[in-house]
Amino acid sequence: MSAQAKFAIGQIIHHRLFGYRGVVFDVDAVFSGSESWYEQVARSRPPKEEPWYSVLPHGSGHTTYVAERNLERDLEAGPVHHPLIPELFTSLEDGFYKVRRQSH
Repeated sequence: MSAQAKFAIGQIIHHRLFGYRGVVFDVDAVFSGSESWYEQVARSRPPKEEPWYSVLPHGSGHTTYVAERNLERDLEAGPVHHPLIPELFTSLEDGFYKVRRQSH
């Protein structure tokens, strides 16, 4: 049984271990990466049966995939700078980026 996600899409977070800020752009109820990725990258061996988040790290052009236990609320409250933010979100309000609705 998976846990309720603690963070939401558009929320600004802080990575507890690596110290960066970022914006959540996707949430998985449980780990959905490959076993080889987990073995190579998830060195602290966070639980796979808890939520994992796709994050746009501040000041970079890449994305990360992070276990919930490694994240906390960001207290800085300033904007996050990442090239994908304008594509995914509209505005920043109260620590959350508003999701840009896709036109179909």
